[in-house]
This record gives sequence, structure tokens and C-alpha cells, in this order.
Amino acid sequence: MKWRLGVVGSPIEHSLSPRLHERGLELAGLTGSSLRREVGHDEAPLIRNLMGHEFDALSVTMPLKALVGQYCDSIDEVAARTGSINTLLLREGRLLGASTDGAGLLDALLAEFGFRPSGAHVVVLGAGGVARAIVDALVAGGVESVSLHGRTASNVELIASRYANVFDYSLSLRPINLIVNTIPVSGRTLESAVMHGVDEQTLAVDVAYEPRMTEWRQLHRHHGCRSTNGIGMLAYQAARQMNWWWDTHIDGADLVGVIS
Repeated sequence: MKWRLGVVGSPIEHSLSPRLHERGLELAGLTGSSLRREVGHDEAPLIRNLMGHEFDALSVTMPLKALVGQYCDSIDEVAARTGSINTLLLREGRLLGASTDGAGLLDALLAEFGFRPSGAHVVVLGAGGVARAIVDALVAGGVESVSLHGRTASNVELIASRYANVFDYSLSLRPINLIVNTIPVSGRTLESAVMHGVDEQTLAVDVAYEPRMTEWRQLHRHHGCRSTNGIGMLAYQAARQMNWWWDTHIDGADLVGVIS
């Protein structure tokens, strides 16, 4: 079988997923190719038709992660809890959906920093699909608390209501072990100070990878924080994605070098 892989979303021209897919195919001993496909919010219903006609498996990015579930025949437990899907697979005529973003981030942080979430106090900026997946993975990993700081109060409340140890940021003032920024770069305001509770022991993670060094990261590095961008998360979630597609054992460490 020659695999037809791709990534869908908008904007999509910057996506590094095709490079990861093609390296994954090599590692798995499979053949195929991967393409970028621009699909905007209003075009989400096209997904069902694209699968099978043009693609066998897809990576899903903004703004589609919260939309594609309605076109799936089955979704995994994480996707069901979070309402966020970043990977699709057509198998025997059925469209399957899954979420690997949150687990991919934790894999990357363990590999790069030796960070484990158990007992940690975490702040997550943003309350979209990626934030939901990350919060779910952190809770599953045993964090002490997650404080959400989002622009839309109803989105924050919806996520917080699902977990006993997830709170609106305004309710929590404590030392922060990890802060994760999931807000799209284009939607950020200029910040001149770090949040209360962030210190030299805090790990600051920006899930954006273009630009590699955002103003937000630079601010936290100047504050003394260890910091990283979204390259590691992208590689490790892709490894989990492809292992789900093909039942293989690709390691995210074997993919990072392709895009870093």
C-alpha cells in the first residue's frame, strides 16, 4: 500500500507535518507521500469526502480540531473528553479520530528536560483545542493543579468544570512549575511582565514553533526560566500519531532532527 498522508487546516503553508510524515514512512518501512491541504473553518464538512478519495490518514490543525469529530465514526477516549482531534485514519471504510497533542507535549518535556507532571503546579494560557488536550494529559499525569488563563471565560469554565484540580487562573496564586502558552501568535498582546508565581525554576513552553523564539519566550528567558518552543511537541505527537496509524514504535526523538 502506498500511503496518502496529509495535514489540513488554515493557514497551512507553514506546516512541518509532511516532513515528519515522510520521515515516519521511512522509519516504518512504508511507502507514500504527504501533502498540505488548505481547509478553513467553513470547509470542515469536506473532511469526510477527502478521506478515502485523497487521503488515507491526516494530521489536523487549526481551526479544525474541534470540528472534525462530528464526521468521525469513532473517536478515542482523549478526543471524547476534550472535544479536540488532531489525527484521522480511514480504516475499512470507517473514519477514526484521536488526540495525541497532550501526550506528545509530555513526551517532549520528559525527553528534553526530564519533566514529569506528577505533583506540579501548572498554568496554561489559552482555552482552545490544544489547551484542552494539554490540560487533559496533565491531569492524567498527576498534576497537583492546572490554572487556566483564557480570553473567553465560558471556555475556561467549561474546561475547569471537567476536572477537580483545574481552576480559573484568578483563583490560584502559587509557585508555578510549568507554564504553557497555547495562544496563537497572531492573537497575542504584547506582554511586558511575567505572571505572578513564575520564577527561575519555572519551565516556560510556547507551543508555537514559528517564530522559533517568540517575544513571550524571550521574556521568560530574560526572567531566568528554562524555555522551549513547540518543535518537540510537534515531533512527539506525530510519533504517537503514526504509531496509532501503523501500529509501529517510532520514537519522537527520531523525528525532532527532521524539523529542528
